[in-house]
Amino acid sequence: MLRNMVVAATLAFPMVALAEAPNVTPGEWEFVSVTSISGDMDIPDQTETERQCITQDDLEGAEFGFIEEEDGCELLNQEMSADGLSYSMVCRAEGGEANIDGDMSFMGEQISGSVDILTQSPMGELTMNTAIEGQRVGECE
Repeated sequence: MLRNMVVAATLAFPMVALAEAPNVTPGEWEFVSVTSISGDMDIPDQTETERQCITQDDLEGAEFGFIEEEDGCELLNQEMSADGLSYSMVCRAEGGEANIDGDMSFMGEQISGSVDILTQSPMGELTMNTAIEGQRVGECE
C-alpha cells in the first residue's frame, strides 16, 4: 500500500486545461526522484530514474500533469500555472490514510519539485519526502 501511495503521488493525472501551456520544453526528459522515509521503521532512501517523452500535444492537452489519481484518492486542491503546479490530496486504503502535498516548478528545460506524504497506517506514522528533478536530455526518439 505504501509503495502505491508514493507512486500515485509522484506521477501524472488529468488536469484542467490551462490558459497557457506549462513552461516545459518538449523532448526526451529524465526524472530522478529521491525518497526519504522517516518513522517507526528504518527504511533507506530510495532513488528512481525514469525517462519520458513530453510532446507539444502533451503540454497543450488537458492530460498534462504530474499527479496520478488512483482509486481511494481525492484531490483536495490544485493550482497550476505556466511556471508550476501545487496540489494537496488524500488517499485512503487498507485502514490507512495518506495526506499528500506536492509542488513542482517548470523552468523550460528543467523541472524541480517535491512531494511530502504523511501516512497513518497500522504500521504507525510515516513521513515520506520525495525530491524530484527533471532535465530535458534531447529530442524524443
